[in-house]
Amino acid sequence: MTRTTKGGLTGSTMSRRALLKRAAGTAALLAAARVNFPAGAFAQGAGPEVKKAVLGYIALMDASPLVIAKEKGLFAKHGVGDVEVSKQASWGATRDNIVLGGEKNGIDGAHILTPMPYLISTGKVTQNNVPTPMYILARLNLDAQAISVANEYKDLKVTADSSSLKAAFAKKKAEGKEVKVAMTFPGGTHDLWIRYWMAAGGIDPDKDVSTIVVPPPQMVANMKVGNMDAFCVGEPWNEQLVNQGIGFTACSTGEIWSKHPEKALGMRAEFVDKYPNAAKAILMAVQEAQMWCDKPANRAEMSEIVGRRQWFNVPVADIIGRANGDINYGNGRVEKGTKQFMKFWQDHASYPFKSHDAWFVTEDIRWGKFEPTADVKALVDKVNREDLWRDAAKALGAAAADIPESSSRGKETFFDGKVFDPENPATYLKSLSIKRIDA
Repeated sequence: MTRTTKGGLTGSTMSRRALLKRAAGTAALLAAARVNFPAGAFAQGAGPEVKKAVLGYIALMDASPLVIAKEKGLFAKHGVGDVEVSKQASWGATRDNIVLGGEKNGIDGAHILTPMPYLISTGKVTQNNVPTPMYILARLNLDAQAISVANEYKDLKVTADSSSLKAAFAKKKAEGKEVKVAMTFPGGTHDLWIRYWMAAGGIDPDKDVSTIVVPPPQMVANMKVGNMDAFCVGEPWNEQLVNQGIGFTACSTGEIWSKHPEKALGMRAEFVDKYPNAAKAILMAVQEAQMWCDKPANRAEMSEIVGRRQWFNVPVADIIGRANGDINYGNGRVEKGTKQFMKFWQDHASYPFKSHDAWFVTEDIRWGKFEPTADVKALVDKVNREDLWRDAAKALGAAAADIPESSSRGKETFFDGKVFDPENPATYLKSLSIKRIDA
């Protein structure tokens, strides 16, 4: 007796037509999984828990991976198609919206200054000093910030060496005028770059000048009306300043520290812990976008996309030059094809080295943002989630050579000869003559 199954097939055999039909259905299901879920997610039986997250960004070129991930459909490709990339008015607004969180009409993560997740996680810059734990999931770029100076100092030939400004600033103060130097957030990357630059030239950033906070998109307008003598910010604002003839570039920050880390992809720890697969999918989309942004053939298209009104609202002419490493410093110095372009993936640009975060924390100790007794290693281990980066990169199929063997890049040497050993931050602090602590 032949047994017939519920589907009308014999219990012992299937018809050739039914077999082909079932195989086709399985193939379609697998194809859909590859489109809608991160690589390997279907096999593991765990796709993103949610499709939505809100990521903040500031109009700076190092936010390009988030913009490109949205514009090129990479969030959707990895199963989180409802991710929003939301413009923030300032880094202060970014902080406040992260504290609020996406479920309360804030944001879940952001393109962010690398030190900010440390300052927010410890409550150093939050209301009532209440901590909001954060994780750093990736670095977004290396290099390509700059220090700009007002035209009144153009004859001094200021470069990475700021020492020629020391007497000029002192003279201006003696005349009863205020010397104002702008950065984007206290304790953030731009604050640390311009402080390092001034201190290396003998200028005390807390005693010889007044430091002020200005959002990146407002830097050029403020220098135009004479509100500051110098500023540090990312592109495209330094290039725009030169193109408008308002000031000049003293140096690219890569001339202070070659291949230095800059922005990060930071997210609320609560989101990552609650939705680990969604966080992984977001991370994979950003990593893939970084690979795309890093290709020289894509720089023109990248510049056109981010320059659009809904993103940066900046002319491509203010973006493309430095995106290619062509720098008109605005003081007669013009260099083509330099290495000072922004790196998004090459040279392990995306990987969040713990040794780099250790430098940022140490510099914030130097300037009094953290206590001298702060445990640098413990803090970095708590915030830096390079383990999640590795997991996402492997799932994405990144080349083995693109995944560092160690979480430390080793000792780092700056333009003035100072050396930072991540294994011994105290020795580095002792070597610095201008600082706010006794070390």
